[in-house]
Amino acid sequence: MSGLSPIEPVLLARRGKPDSAMIQTYLADGGYASWKKVLGGAKSGEWTPAKVTDLVKASGLRGRGGAGFPCGMKWTFVPPKEKRGDKPVYLLCNADESEPGTFKDRLLMETDPHQVLEGMMLASFALDVKHAYLYIRGEMVHAAEVLNKAVAETYAKGFLGVDVLGSGLDLDITIHRGAGAYICGEETALIESLEGKRGHPRIKPPFPAVSGVWGCPTVVNNVETLCCVKHILDRGADWFKSIGRNEKNTGPKLYCVSGHVEKPGVYEAPLGVPWETLLALAGGVKGGRRLKAVIPGGASAAMLTAKEVENLPMDFDGVAAAKSMLGSAAIIVMDETTDIPKAVTNIAKFFAHESCGQCTPCREGTPWMHKMLKRIVSGEGKKTDLDLLLQIAGQMGNGMTICVFADAAIAPVLSGIPKFREEFEAYVAKSSHPDFALAAPEDLTNKVAERAAAGIH
Repeated sequence: MSGLSPIEPVLLARRGKPDSAMIQTYLADGGYASWKKVLGGAKSGEWTPAKVTDLVKASGLRGRGGAGFPCGMKWTFVPPKEKRGDKPVYLLCNADESEPGTFKDRLLMETDPHQVLEGMMLASFALDVKHAYLYIRGEMVHAAEVLNKAVAETYAKGFLGVDVLGSGLDLDITIHRGAGAYICGEETALIESLEGKRGHPRIKPPFPAVSGVWGCPTVVNNVETLCCVKHILDRGADWFKSIGRNEKNTGPKLYCVSGHVEKPGVYEAPLGVPWETLLALAGGVKGGRRLKAVIPGGASAAMLTAKEVENLPMDFDGVAAAKSMLGSAAIIVMDETTDIPKAVTNIAKFFAHESCGQCTPCREGTPWMHKMLKRIVSGEGKKTDLDLLLQIAGQMGNGMTICVFADAAIAPVLSGIPKFREEFEAYVAKSSHPDFALAAPEDLTNKVAERAAAGIH
């Protein structure tokens, strides 16, 4: 592997080009060549769904939405036609980009929508999909308008619809706008929302690949993941594998860098780029100040100290080894002036607001954590508050809820307090109400245990 050598932009190659969102410029840059190639070879048997899937598997592409699960393997979970019967297969492009600190997918959709659509088309071919949906966050009004215009252009060119390019294959793509709920980024909540229901995550199994939208086999892939599929078909699996730190972390990756840096933005680099290199791309810490902490994967990722990110490979396995997660690579940089207790309190406020309320630990625990933290930074904390926060947070995650929202909500607390405890204790020491206590949610521990024993979340 050439590994971590600088690469020419791939996913962002067309950013900044005049009229980059228009189909004429996309075609002039070689766009839809793989779509034409695959459809042209479908009749002769040169290209089959299995061949496309095997190519993606061979590339080592891991999902760019957060979990980092191997994309090609995910596709193979869809039951074969003889087992699913008359049920159609659906592809859902997850564009409900809602994680604080994440803005890469919006950039792709607004500046290069046809790259996204071609990735969806190729994945649809691999999965025998006749109707694919792109579920976009409701607040992304401009991106939705750009995508709808791009979809209309592809139909006009004959790249979508009935008997696409005379191949005998049919494919439709629909852009579906959400209503602004963070939880709908979770794939089963997205499915529920697409069906017109409240965005509540489903209990698994069954998994979406077996029973997803409308009870049919469904694959949910992230925007950036599907864009990578297009380039794998363009250039091959070996090319994709030649980029990255190792065979388990391959390809180009988009990193969203925000916070206390000189040049916040989206940066493309090989997956596994060292932390120092990535920070340098963003111009270094703002004002030449010292680095204090980094959130490597959005608000739901555990904080890492400046020491912990030294020489850290910024890929799925590297960040996991540091006991955090790369997630969607939403990197929030905090310098020495950052008040960590206030930062954790702000994140807790977000999760308390965004909980869907379906599971007891989230419904009761997230607002309680925010109230507790708010009380501490307001100068009304108690010495036992910090340990109580850690105790309750520890009871909320690790499989106690239907989805991983609770685990996301507690990550800033379980990492922020132990690593920066002196800052929290400083607030408590200055408390004007040392004997004031905020009770833990009434019988929360007992409630969780009782419901878990009864098989209820």
